[in-house]
Parts: sequence; structure tokens; C-alpha cells
Amino acid sequence: MIFKAVREGKPYPDHGFSSRDWANVPPRSVRLDQLTTIKRELALDKLLDEDSTFYGDLFPHAVHWDGEMYLEDGLHRAVRAALQQRHTLHVRVLDLDELRPKKPAKRAS
Repeated sequence: MIFKAVREGKPYPDHGFSSRDWANVPPRSVRLDQLTTIKRELALDKLLDEDSTFYGDLFPHAVHWDGEMYLEDGLHRAVRAALQQRHTLHVRVLDLDELRPKKPAKRAS
């Protein structure tokens, strides 16, 4: 199994990050089997395109939400890495769990 899971659509709220915002998130190494993809379909022409990131970010984007890491952008780069027998990928990870306001702890009565 390449990925932890495959699903259709984002289970997390819209984060509103622009390309410029993503560029400020430092990439880190992530195991492919820790990622859940949010796209079910793969385009073979994009998978085989050598210049697919020519105008975009070199690093895939993932969102950490409720303890899970979702691959938001970069599915084709991740599959290419797997086909090259690599188990990790450098990914920009936005941790929405850290950005979410903390709920105050309930006090015992």
C-alpha cells in the first residue's frame, strides 16, 4: 500500500492559504504511508509529464487535521516517488490542529 488511505474530498475546513502562504511553510520529510489522499483519480499524462511542477511549487502540500495528514496537492509527485521505490517525500505541511483555537479545559465541580 502506497498511502494510508484514499478518499474523495477534504474533511477539513477551508484554510484559505494562497501560493504565497504555502511558500512560507518549510518542507519536511513525510512517509507516504502516513498520507491520506483527497483525490481518487490519477491523470496518466500528468504522472508522466517531466515538467509538471515547472510553474508551481516543487513540494506537495499536506494538511494535518484531527491527527491525520491529508495530501492536498502533489498526488502525482507522490506516486512518482513511490514508483521510484522512495518511501518518503518532502512535503509542506500545514498543521490546522496547531492553528485551531484551544478549548478551555472543563473544571470539575
